[in-house]
Parts: sequence; structure tokens; C-alpha cells
Amino acid sequence: MTAIKHALQRDIFTPNDERLLGIVNVCKAGKKKKNCFLCATVTTERPVQVKVVKVKKSDKGDFYKRQQTWELRDLTEVDAKDASKENPEFDLHFDKVYRWLASSTAEKNSFISCIWKLNQRYLRKKVEFVNVSSQLLEELPKAEESVPSGESQSVAGGDEDALDEYQELSTREEQDIESMMEMCEYAISNAEAFAEQLSKELQVLDGANIQSIMASEKQVNILMQLLDEALAEEMLQSVKEQMDQISQSNRLIQISNTNNGKLLDEIQFLVNYMDLSKGHIRALQEGDLTSPKGIEACINASEALLQCMNVALRPGHEKLMAVKQQQLLFAELRDTFARRLTNHLNNVFVHQVTDILLLHGFYRSSCLSLPGHDQSSTLSQHTADLTLPKHNPLHRDLLRYAKLMEWLKNTHREKYEGLSRTYVDYMSRLYEREIKDFFEVAKIKMAGTTKEAKGKFATLPRKESALKQETESLHGSSGKLTGSTSSLNKLTVQGSNSRRSQSSSLLDMGNMSASDLDVADRTKFDKIFEQVLSELEPLCLAEQDFISKFFKLQQHPTVPEPEESDGGTPSRTPPQAEKDTVRLMMNKIFQSIETELNSLISLGDKIDSFNSLYMLVKMSHHVWTAENVDPASFLSTTLGNVLVTVKRNFDKCISGQIRQMEMEKISKKSKVGILSFVIGFEEFAELAETIFRSAERRGDLDKAYVKLIRAVFMNVEKVASESQKTPRDVVMMENFHHIFSTLSRLKISCLDAERREAKHKYTDHLQSYVINSLGQPLEKLNHFFEGVEARVAQGVREEEVSYQLAFNKQELRKVIKEYPGKEVKKGLDNLYKKVDKHLCEEESLLQVVWHSMQDEFIRQYKHFEDLIGRCYPGSGITMEFTIQDMLEYFSSIAQSH
Repeated sequence: MTAIKHALQRDIFTPNDERLLGIVNVCKAGKKKKNCFLCATVTTERPVQVKVVKVKKSDKGDFYKRQQTWELRDLTEVDAKDASKENPEFDLHFDKVYRWLASSTAEKNSFISCIWKLNQRYLRKKVEFVNVSSQLLEELPKAEESVPSGESQSVAGGDEDALDEYQELSTREEQDIESMMEMCEYAISNAEAFAEQLSKELQVLDGANIQSIMASEKQVNILMQLLDEALAEEMLQSVKEQMDQISQSNRLIQISNTNNGKLLDEIQFLVNYMDLSKGHIRALQEGDLTSPKGIEACINASEALLQCMNVALRPGHEKLMAVKQQQLLFAELRDTFARRLTNHLNNVFVHQVTDILLLHGFYRSSCLSLPGHDQSSTLSQHTADLTLPKHNPLHRDLLRYAKLMEWLKNTHREKYEGLSRTYVDYMSRLYEREIKDFFEVAKIKMAGTTKEAKGKFATLPRKESALKQETESLHGSSGKLTGSTSSLNKLTVQGSNSRRSQSSSLLDMGNMSASDLDVADRTKFDKIFEQVLSELEPLCLAEQDFISKFFKLQQHPTVPEPEESDGGTPSRTPPQAEKDTVRLMMNKIFQSIETELNSLISLGDKIDSFNSLYMLVKMSHHVWTAENVDPASFLSTTLGNVLVTVKRNFDKCISGQIRQMEMEKISKKSKVGILSFVIGFEEFAELAETIFRSAERRGDLDKAYVKLIRAVFMNVEKVASESQKTPRDVVMMENFHHIFSTLSRLKISCLDAERREAKHKYTDHLQSYVINSLGQPLEKLNHFFEGVEARVAQGVREEEVSYQLAFNKQELRKVIKEYPGKEVKKGLDNLYKKVDKHLCEEESLLQVVWHSMQDEFIRQYKHFEDLIGRCYPGSGITMEFTIQDMLEYFSSIAQSH
């Protein structure tokens, strides 16, 4: 088996930088016996990988070959079948269960013990060992006895054994070591060969020591005999001297052995932890940074280099010339690879951004230069979908270098920050161009002046020379991307003026009818504004997520305070600083977003002041969404700043409309009717309730409602007091009735008190108008009974009033005869015409007022009858008309008109 081990190590594992630590001769259980070998191996390069390899002879039988390989970390269970009896069968559970039959139980036990040791040493996830005796897991595998001396130490955990306390070399010991290294020319250049030579010399010294001890034993025996013979001859002094010489010789041999062992251990430590493989060095110096395989090799090499540079040296190591040379080599490799990586990523930034700009610019220029191509088709293609380009492919390509960026951050902070600035510079130019074009299209769509835009859109694409100049400025890292130039400012002003001539402002006095409100345009504006925000939000979130991942600026749960590191690796940046860095980079990349949004908001407000409602709701929702994701993110902060502008425009709009109410003037020649700002408030409330149905900022609307309704109340009373053509009570009654109806229909909870107040004012002024307009239709009869009531008030008994000269029965009959039914009906008809002239048709309160007058007339009639009954009992005097007659008069008059 030893010969097979050496053959496998030499032919199969050494070429792959692997060491063979355990082997067992097996065949598959239950099948025809085809022998093969299961080998436990570890890689010589770090990080160490542990594998189980199946090796079998070739069909010709002249050499061995790998047949199958498993990672030890994929092993979940080892089943030895029986812990108490000898049984050569065992199972290994990888992705499936492999059942094996070993050539002997001893080989099986040795292999299982080797697997257990490797699992304990190298793996975090521990393999489950079933039916294996605890004694077997405590022993070192027998297979290790034949492995070379560094291998058995690795399996047995030699690196983990406690070392003797460090003892500083004396001056003589240093001289001895220097003389030994001078005798060997390759002591520094080939440490492994020097260590091997020291090991051989140590073995020779061990043999000499044993021979010396054996010789010493013989001499001791002789001396004892001599002592016995010399007791009488006084030779004890010479014996003592010989014994001292022997003791001194043994002590010197022991010191030499101890020093050689410690020297070998120190050399082995330096070889294990400060040696970088040739493959890693080649990857750092000339590895391919464009292919996935090359990038992976560079990542592994950079991590291995960082481990070597950060190894904790033992006291005195830094004074060794070999260590200093190795550290210089590592520093040179680090600087070389950092320069290569920085230059490569700089080129990637330039080429990626330039390609995107050329793609956009070439498309536009080619569209305009095609023979017979109509520029209007360019406009229709460009405005068909209001979208922003997505840069997911760019992010995906760059994220392959994320681990290398982290390495650069830990080793070369200055180059890392330089790359960050370069990326921000190029991306800010790209996004500035794209965002400006995007907002120009949005403004054109909002303005709704497509015919005007057709002639002016040709100025949006820049000429080919301008595009060339821009891409050249990218390579020179100078200049800024300039957005497309167009006469959009004129266009938006013209669109604003034409729109304001048709659509109503919030409470525009002259244009408040529902037919004038361009609902379709407002809906279109709402969709465009929502599309703009919906495009910006994922764009910013995607870019922020990429920056965090690519530049390794994720938030860490717990981070120690920054300290200066010993191994050349900068300390990790605290979370708040990383958060500030991300926000600063986002501010520079998207520096034009807030300005463009404010410009778009200003345009929407000029087009139609109702748009403030839409913008407040949409912006509030997106701010709320962004704050739920990250309250301190760039998107949340930017949208929050823009929301302040939207809210300010909304408040300014409300204040402006209140001023318009105060400036309301009424005609002196026509009746007032329902005031325009009362109708305007109704339409505003209807639209606002639709827009704010499920909005997060309902409180802003409620505050605006209160301000507007109080202004409406105050200015209704003001106009009613100034009215000359229409009675004050009519103006108050009609307008507060309209307000009450509106608030009752819309059910605005914050205006419940105002709704009740409006009803109260409407009722009071209705009653006042009825009393004042109806007055005393039976004037003389009213004066007569007022005199009767005055006599009663003076103390005259009611039944004695008829004896008064001025109020006797004859006088009463004379007054009653002056008001026959025909005259009463004529007076009521004139009253109806008068009321009809006062009231407006829109509110339809004529019949309500007429019915109230009927009730008031009947009340007066009953009062007169009551006085006749009490003051003239038994006289038989009655009115010339009855209550039924009155009802018929009122009904016929209402129907005739």
C-alpha cells in the first residue's frame, strides 16, 4: 500500500498541487468486484480545499487515473455499519449514498479516522459519523504514519499544537545560524531545500546523540568498575571529572537538538504563511480582466495576496532578510495589480458610457438624415413612450468586479476613491443628458401643443459634430454633457397662455362652468406626472443599489470605531460615513433631477392651477413610499425637497383664489344669483375629493377646505351687503343654500360645522326674506288688529274691546269688506312676480319661498280669526275669504307662472 501511495502522490496529486493523506482499497458493495481507491486529499494552496477522490487503474492497467471527485464539504454522513464488530463495509452520503466494501477493516478504520480529522480541522459544518466507535475517532489514522512529515502534521493538527515559549537567540547562537546559512548558498533563495537539509542534519545529530548515549552507558559501566577498583587506590577525583565531561556533552547535544527543532518550526511557519503560488503571481501581473474565468483568478489571487500581507509575524521575523524581501515582493505585486485594475476599470467606464451616448445620438441623427424621413415621425417615436433608459446591463457587467473593488478599498484607498470620482463624473454626464431629454419630452406632452412641437422638435437632437465633441470630452475627463437645446421655453409659455384662456383656474371668476373644465387634459397631466415619478424612482433605486454593492458601501450591523491597522489594511468605514458617501455620490450623479422636477412642476402649475392637487397627491405618495424603503436615501430626500415646492404652490394657489374672492365685483343692473366663487368651491371640492380619495396627505386638503370655506362665507356676506338689485336676504339665502347642498352631498367630515352653519344662515335669511317680502298683505286689517292688541295690552278686557268707538263691530266689518278674495289674489299675484324677479333659476328656490309665504299668510289669517273670536264673540263676523280659498290662490298663481 505504501508503494501505491507514493505512486498516486507522484502521478496524480502532485501535478494538481494536492497532498494524499488517506487511502483505502474498495469495491462497490453488492456488485462484481472492481477494485479502486478512495483517496482523501488537501490542496497545497490556500484556501485549503479537502476532497475525496476515486482513483482506478486504466483499462490497460499500466497507470492510474481519476474517475470521480467529491468535495468533503458536500459529505453529510459516514456510516461504518457496526461499531463493535469488524465489518469492512461503510457508506458515504454525498448527493446520494455510495456503498463501499473495503479490502480490510483496518484500512476502512484508518480512512474513516482520516476523514474525521480533516472534518474537524477544515470544515465548519461537521459531518455526522454513524456506527463509528469513539476510540477510533480519537486515534490518528495509520495511513498518516507513512505520509511525509509535513502532511501528517497537517492532518493531526500540527499547526494547532502549542509551541514552546519563544526564546531569543544568544549572540553565539545567531553567529552559528549565520555561519550555517553562509555554508548553504540557497538558504535564502530556496527555504524549502534549506529546511530539508536542516532536517537531514537533525536526523544525523539524533543518531549521533543516540550513539553517544549508548557509548556513555558503556563508559558508565566501565567507570563503575573502575570506581570499585579505585576506591582503595584514591582515584575518585578522576572519575568525577569524566562524569562532568559526559554530562556537559549530553547537555550540549540536547541544546543543539532543541535549537534545530525551533529553527525548523520558524522556517516552516514562514513557508506556509508567506508563500504565494506562481499561479497567483501570474494572475496579479498579467491576469485577464475581461473574461469571467480571468476575473475569478484575479479575485482569488488578490485575496491570497492580502492574506499573506496581513499575516501576524512572530517577534523577530521582521528582521529576517528573506521576510523583508517577501514583503517587498508583496507590496510590488499589490501596487502593480492596483494600477492594472484601476486602468482597466477607467477604460470600462469610458467605453460603456461612450457607447450608450453614441447609441442614443446615432439613432436620432440617423432618423433625421434618412431620405424622405419626416421629422414629425421622429417626434412621434420619441414621445410614444415616456421612459428613461435602463442601465442594468452596465451594472451587471461592472458588478463582476465588486470583490476586486473591495480589495482595492482595503489596500489602495486613494485609487479606490479616484475610481469612485471617475464613475460619478461619467455617470453624471450620462444621466444629465438622458434626464434632460426625458423632461423635455414630458414638458412637450404636458403642454399639449404637438403642432408647434413638430417644427421645433428638430432642434432636440444635436448634430453629429456636437455628439462627437461630447464623446471626445468623455475621454479627456473634461467638460460636461450638455442637454439638448430647444425652444421649449417659448413652447411652454404659449401652451400655458392658450390653456389658461380655456381651462378654469381653481376659482376663476369668469370660467367656472363644468363644461369649461378640461377633465381629459387634467387626467392626461396626472398620467404624465405619475409616469415621470414612476420612471425616476426605479432609476434612482437601481443606481443607489449598484453603488452600494459595487463600491462596497452596504450598511453593517456593528462596526468598530476606525483605528489605524498594523497590516496595511485600512479600517472599515463606519455605517453613517458609508451612508453619507452613497448620498453624496447620488447627489452628484443625479444633480439635475431636483431642478428638472421643479421646472416641470412650475410648468404644470402654469398650465392649470388644478394640477397642484394632482401633483401634491402623487408626490406625497412617492415620498411616503421612498421613506418606507430608506428615510435617509437620496430619492427620499430629493422627493421631500420637491414636495415642499409642490405644497408651497398648492398653498399659493389657495391664497390666490381667496384674493380673487375678495376682488369679486357684481353688476348693479342684474340680479346676483349664485356667486361664481361659490360654484368654483363646489367644483374644486368635487375634484379634490376624487383626487384625494386615498391620499396620504389628506390633512393638507382639509386645511385648504377650512381656509376656502371661511373665505366663501365672508365674501358671500360682503357681496350681499353691497348688492343693490337683489335683496341681501336673497343673496344670502340662495348662496348658503347652495353651499349647504354641496357640503351635504360631498360629506366632507372636516366641514361638518360649516355645513350646519350654512344651513342655519340659509334658514334664517329665508324666513327674514319671507317676512319682509310678504309684509302685511291685509294692511288696514293689520293696523286695526294692532290697535285691538294695544287696547288689550293697556288693560281693556278682550270682550269689552267691541265697545271702544274706534274698534266696534261696524268698524271691523268696514275694514273686512275692503279685502275681498279677488283683491287678495291680485295682491298675491303681484307678490309672486316680485319674488320671481329676485330669485335665480339655478337654485330653484322659488317654490320653497312661495310655500313659506303661504304658511306665513295662513299664520296671519289664523291670528286674525283668533282675535275676532276672542274680542267679538257671537258677532258672526268672518273674513271675506277662507283658508281653502287662500290655498287655491297660492296654488293657481304658482301653476300659472
